[in-house]
Amino acid sequence: MFSPLASTLEAPSNAVKLPILKVTELRKVHQTSSQELIVLKDVSLNLAEGDTLAIVGPSGSGKTTLLGLCAGLDDATSGSVELDGMAIESLDQDERAALRNRLVGFVFQSFQLIPTLTAVENVLVPLELRGESGKQAEAERLLNEVGLGDRMDHYPLQLSGGEQQRVALARAFIHRPKILFADEPTGNLDSATSEPIVEMLFRLNREAGTALVLVTHDPDLAAKARRVVTMSGGTIVSEVENEFS
Repeated sequence: MFSPLASTLEAPSNAVKLPILKVTELRKVHQTSSQELIVLKDVSLNLAEGDTLAIVGPSGSGKTTLLGLCAGLDDATSGSVELDGMAIESLDQDERAALRNRLVGFVFQSFQLIPTLTAVENVLVPLELRGESGKQAEAERLLNEVGLGDRMDHYPLQLSGGEQQRVALARAFIHRPKILFADEPTGNLDSATSEPIVEMLFRLNREAGTALVLVTHDPDLAAKARRVVTMSGGTIVSEVENEFS
């Protein structure tokens, strides 16, 4: 098992938990030459600070589209997304990027590592985008804690899929995000590799109060979230709370 992340994370406060994410009547429509393709229709949900939410459903149900809209990576056709009280649709691209750099962590299924940067350089990217420097020691500490202390100077192509995923996790953690979006974070990993990654995600939630939004086909991963939303045909068809909550 990897060592605890407590050295780099702060314990959440006992303050009243406010919404970190608010989605209202969200729609996404693609117009083709012959018809409209409705990808999302009238999706609404809220997520409090420090909460955990799994989004499940069959392929093509709109899960990844919803995640991208919530993170401000794409524009909705109509409806509203608020991150920490800021309406994304009211922001220009530079303002959205600044909001993401301040609040949001990402774990993509495809890792999205920069191939010309080493592992430690990839971890530092979010801080460099914020104009912060002098965090090399923190990046190295995170890589040690995800079990990659001997891979810091390796490039992505020199790392296995599981190792690349752990670099992506360290990168997502380094600026202590208030909300983390993860798209199939264990989708390409075997059970031995995915177990510690899942533990890291929920440790981030417990120790830093980071809200988690997980898109997954894995029922075991979904069962670890406090709330589970099921999507079908571009809309939410059910929501349950797991008993441990």
